[in-house]
Amino acid sequence: MKKEAKLLKEKSLSSLTLSIELFNRPSNVGRTDSVLMLLDHTFEMLLKAALLHSGARIREPGEKNTIGFDACVRRALSGLTKPILTDEQALVLQAINGLRDAAQHHLLDISEGHLYLQAQAGVTLYRDLLRDVFGETLSELLPDRVLPVATRVPLDPINLFLEELAEIERLLAPGRRRHAEATAKLRALAIIDGAMRGEKLQPSEQQLGKLTASIAGGSTKLDVLFPGIAAITFTTELDGPTVNLRIVKREGIPVTIVKEGSADSSVVSVRRVNELDFYNLRFKDLHTKLGITTNQLTAMIVLLGVKANPDCAKKIITTWCYSQTALTLLREALVQRPADQWWAEYRARHSVRSSAA
Repeated sequence: MKKEAKLLKEKSLSSLTLSIELFNRPSNVGRTDSVLMLLDHTFEMLLKAALLHSGARIREPGEKNTIGFDACVRRALSGLTKPILTDEQALVLQAINGLRDAAQHHLLDISEGHLYLQAQAGVTLYRDLLRDVFGETLSELLPDRVLPVATRVPLDPINLFLEELAEIERLLAPGRRRHAEATAKLRALAIIDGAMRGEKLQPSEQQLGKLTASIAGGSTKLDVLFPGIAAITFTTELDGPTVNLRIVKREGIPVTIVKEGSADSSVVSVRRVNELDFYNLRFKDLHTKLGITTNQLTAMIVLLGVKANPDCAKKIITTWCYSQTALTLLREALVQRPADQWWAEYRARHSVRSSAA
């Protein structure tokens, strides 16, 4: 092994050890942020070591600094004859990196179960890469006692996200006045969802505000609020004293590499192959299924911003097409208010605009 690669690998192991140590410590002072920051650093160092070990460069010609986290992931995924990473492993790294950004630069509040999910998925990925790239076994480098421990191991990790949604809903209940805490928790879910869908930027306050309004209004369906999370699942395997936790895409939903240079994008994304299979409803279909008038449907589409939501609608050639997510959103809106009230609000707003013009 090259000397530089060896030193980087040793540095990654040091960061992993500290991350695990902080995860296991009883004190909660700075614990979550520190675990995520060190876990992120662990993988940047490990990927650079793996790239060097595989014959790739970690510096661009003429550059003083080494490549960043995203560039490491992209080269490990598609820049070598034999890729170092799988698509699903890249999704794990994007999630950790996104959470680290929020923890380091702003506010982040994730549950104990969610932190366990990231720590255990990270250790599993580190174990896999160490074996596949370097032919080494993690248990021979670290004593078993330093691996993440938990008093309650989540058998179905997706339930963690549902529990966090329920907690956010409680924080947003009338009279609680805990929107700041709710937003900090919501940011973590939005980051994971964005990481799955290949979005690089942290969620904006406007995006979080829309999610907050939806949840406060009673919309708590995971596939509607967070389609990226809903597109993947997690598998947990018990191998003696070892717990392996990995991300797996749901059947029929591919993971694709995002074109390099795409604005505000990460390296990989959960994408839909056939858009007409996803956006499989037309305006007439929505009208028939909802049993409301065309005017009422138009009013709801405008007031709910359905066409502005890429998970609900897309204009294909010259026709607006809608997804099952849009149908669910409209049905939930009709539970909140009958169609005639949506139509009345639409007419009132239209009249105000006409008067102002």
